[in-house]
Amino acid sequence: MPRNLKVDRRDALRLLAGGLCFAVAPVRAEAAETRIDPLVRAARAQGNLSQRIAYVSNALVGTRYRARTLVGGPRKAERFVVRDDAFDCVTYCETVLAAAYAGNPDEFRSMLRTLRYRNGVVAWRERNHYFFEWGKNNVENKLCRTILLDGVVAMDKTVYWHKALGRRRFRMPIIPQISLLANKSLLANGDIVAFVTRRPNLDYFHVGFIMFDSKGQMMLRHASETHGRVLDERMDRFVAQNHVRYVTLWRPQEPRAVV
Repeated sequence: MPRNLKVDRRDALRLLAGGLCFAVAPVRAEAAETRIDPLVRAARAQGNLSQRIAYVSNALVGTRYRARTLVGGPRKAERFVVRDDAFDCVTYCETVLAAAYAGNPDEFRSMLRTLRYRNGVVAWRERNHYFFEWGKNNVENKLCRTILLDGVVAMDKTVYWHKALGRRRFRMPIIPQISLLANKSLLANGDIVAFVTRRPNLDYFHVGFIMFDSKGQMMLRHASETHGRVLDERMDRFVAQNHVRYVTLWRPQEPRAVV
């Protein structure tokens, strides 16, 4: 990707996926949130965190896909965007998780800031521009933990697509897709899966939730640009069609306290 291309990390996910996805301003909603507040309240009755993620994510199935929903840049004030009418693959995951973690609508907004920004600071440079950083920061927040399966290896990757962010080097734990498909008994509804890209200057090309249907089939629940909406797809078909070789997995954890 050209060194001077000025896009945010979610734009990069969208462009490189080939159509698959992916000063502090006052907190502000950019679109109506008519579904989120009732969902947050209803989710508390659904049981454990895995069940709450399944409930909230299913309630948002069918929502349209939209890229570039976040507002901000290296020379443009960051605004905290909350919306439930359209998602890309990352904002869908963030919204579902924040709603599942939260005990009330105010906690939802606090959780969303914590998930999206390092230390919850609403600023463009604090945004998790790479999904590996998203995972790393939310493991440190104790909102997720990394899942390791058979065949996991460490992959070093250097990413650089915006001069304002500089060059970054990650050591990513990656799992062969065959191990993902063979170990479904070790996985649960709501586990987060990120699909490793072969392209330079990016870590993953797409993200979503693992879900299991009534027959035990592993599904991918995600915001898909190809389909234009949030939907479920069979995981084995998705990895085959998109020539997925490796993934990284995280499991959401019950928050100890709302930040």
